[in-house]
Amino acid sequence: MDKILVRGGNPLKGTVQVRGAKNAALPLMAAAILGEEPVVLHNVPCLHDIFSMDKILAHMGMAIEFTGRAMTLDPRNFGTPEAPYELVRKMRASFFVLGSLIARFGRAKVSLPGGCAIGTRPVDIHLKGLEALGVKICIEDGYVIADGKLKGANIALDFPSVGATENLMMAASKAEGITRISNVAREPEIEDLARLLNAMGAQISGAGTDLITIVGVDSLGGAEHVVLPDRIEAGTFLVAAVATRGDVTVQNAIADDLPVFLDKLEEAGATIEVHGTKIRAAAPNGIKAVDFSTRPHPGFATDLQAQMMTLLCCAEGVSRIKETVFENRFMQAAELVRMGADIDLDGNTAIVRGVKSLSGAPVMASDLRASAALAIAGLMADHGETAISRVYHIDRGYERIEERLASLGGDIERVRE
Repeated sequence: MDKILVRGGNPLKGTVQVRGAKNAALPLMAAAILGEEPVVLHNVPCLHDIFSMDKILAHMGMAIEFTGRAMTLDPRNFGTPEAPYELVRKMRASFFVLGSLIARFGRAKVSLPGGCAIGTRPVDIHLKGLEALGVKICIEDGYVIADGKLKGANIALDFPSVGATENLMMAASKAEGITRISNVAREPEIEDLARLLNAMGAQISGAGTDLITIVGVDSLGGAEHVVLPDRIEAGTFLVAAVATRGDVTVQNAIADDLPVFLDKLEEAGATIEVHGTKIRAAAPNGIKAVDFSTRPHPGFATDLQAQMMTLLCCAEGVSRIKETVFENRFMQAAELVRMGADIDLDGNTAIVRGVKSLSGAPVMASDLRASAALAIAGLMADHGETAISRVYHIDRGYERIEERLASLGGDIERVRE
């Protein structure tokens, strides 16, 4: 079992390149099911979640070649529209294949995803939307069994779920007639999926707004597409720079995808400079407390809440953080307290009282973003060593993060016990 060892005291300095977004690449891979020709994706990150989706698609007959950062997905000999539990349980995003399978085959059998450490993430929004498109849904032995001819409909989502929006976009792209989906997710990854689907021949408009209109087409072809840069990875490196009182430039980043986050960093005292696809962050005068609430995009991303909490542990003053997206996303707080942080939890609100410094300690990662937050905390510590266990969480969404932080001057390494 791997561990990541971190020793603080070194301000991060230099330049780091952002990889392609995992949260964009996964639905893009699922979208390849819809085509009659190969789809080529560039800037694909090398991550455990990508490999998990690869296995699911390959199990169903997708031919996949992954060389460097280019992935070719050939659906021409695609076989069975069934995603088994032993594969789906490893990653909730694998449920994205449901909409594409129904659109291509008129039927699908997909295992319900397993539990999630940060919240319940119900799939009822997905299923309700598919039923509105004419799909008959039943649940048997832990599987969603779907069957029916897709027909356009007007659908209003109960919550702007990213996964449900993506599943319904893929299904409706080949539905008969026009589909209008309101109260949809507005995340940049939604727009990226729309770009690929339109390149394949779909007719989708409104992605990035709260109303998406889809004119169904009979068939889709292949396409070549560059995966969107990972805004969460960009934000993580920017927080690490500010937390260590360093000076880091993040390349291949899109500032417009992080509006509220960058505003809050500046409010906390960071200096932020944006030059095209480069974002530079430094904290020459220290950090002060700020309050924020997580919201669906374009609000403060829940996937950056844990990292920001870690930064505020050593800020001047008292910060209040309200988590409105997932009900159990403060699991990093207990581990940060082990390192000397002063954090009180009251329901979905965290009260963070800034302390002078953190100290190294053995900690345990509980989820993807919490593990990144603990790595930042270790870099902030003014003495001692932080040993992070269960780092398989961090490998789901950050490619060799310890090597890249080390390239910026961080004293961090991976060890195998």
